[in-house]
Amino acid sequence: MRRRLVACAMSNGEEQSSYFVLKPADLAGIIDSLKQQEYTIIGPACRDGAIVYDSIDKLEDLPAGWTTVQEAGVCRLKRRPDAALFGYVPGATSLKNSLHAARLRLFSAERDNGVFRILPDREAPPRYAFLGVRGCDLAAVAVQDKVLIEGQYTDPEYRDRREGIFVVAVHCTEPAPTCFCASMGTGPAVRNGYDVALTELVDNGHPVFLAESGSAGGEGLLKAAGASPAPPNLAVRARRLHEDAAKAQTRAVETGGLKQVLYDSFESQHWDSIARRCLACGNCTMVCPTCFCVTVEDTTDLSGKRAERWRSWDSCFTQNYSYIHGGSVRTSTKSRYRQWLTHKLASWQDQFGMLGCVGCGRCITWCPVGIDLTAEVAALRASTGPSVGTRSAA
Repeated sequence: MRRRLVACAMSNGEEQSSYFVLKPADLAGIIDSLKQQEYTIIGPACRDGAIVYDSIDKLEDLPAGWTTVQEAGVCRLKRRPDAALFGYVPGATSLKNSLHAARLRLFSAERDNGVFRILPDREAPPRYAFLGVRGCDLAAVAVQDKVLIEGQYTDPEYRDRREGIFVVAVHCTEPAPTCFCASMGTGPAVRNGYDVALTELVDNGHPVFLAESGSAGGEGLLKAAGASPAPPNLAVRARRLHEDAAKAQTRAVETGGLKQVLYDSFESQHWDSIARRCLACGNCTMVCPTCFCVTVEDTTDLSGKRAERWRSWDSCFTQNYSYIHGGSVRTSTKSRYRQWLTHKLASWQDQFGMLGCVGCGRCITWCPVGIDLTAEVAALRASTGPSVGTRSAA
């Protein structure tokens, strides 16, 4: 059964985790153990000038000694002065890339001698173990669970991929300037949904980990890897690093009354200011770990005997996304950005009872022109006056 995202707290004392000291060699043993259990391991790796989630086979695949420099519209790799394995913040990819596939064949069909057949070609999904997952990305999985599993309609592909995942999370201790998870209540400390959570402690340039179990399976894996019980002072040191990481974040979103602020800002002139900069490229929706919009297309071969139906990620920034008979509903860049931001932070609450943003900052980093969601929300809040009527967003 799918493990529910239940808190195993380190800081609130409501549920006590077991703490262990984990060396890199022990972490290598955990990777080997997960492979022996036939998990497909997804973790951080250096690819194409960034650190992304990718297939991991051994400890040496991790980005030891690398970090990323991120700002609005900027991301580049940089060498660290130490050998930290997780001394970075997440890149363009998230768990969504594995659990809610960017492109998926729904079915195939063929015609032979006048007979039309649907081919049973749906393969069993991989059994995933995720390594190095941050609090914002686990919060994003909880959001996607709400949308794709717990709502009126269930996405069976997402449900099957989500079922039985194993999570080795990592508490953030060095947030990027684009991070604002502390203001969204999703980090930088991992709060729930993990089997094992690590805090990387670097001494004399070399990493050691404080590991805490979040499930019986996680504790069993740590003990099998030979991890030793941790002294209390390590937990205190780790907690201070989590707190310092939250204080170090320079961006934030004021969530109080945010839904009404956005509804009241429907006619704000600030949307025009954003539209003059926005390229409507859809990068923000592609890297967002909670966006779930898709499109479906049918293809046939040249003979007309075989057809396939594919589902692909789509974006509310494309003009065709809102197309109905006669044309698109949202033809302007202004209307599309307004739709995205208002849905993410306002009407998402009406639909699903939660915010659609986890504060990971990816939309800021990977926007080609550096549009900053936190700055735009603040500007809209400032532009909302008592003369602005309340109405639903279109």
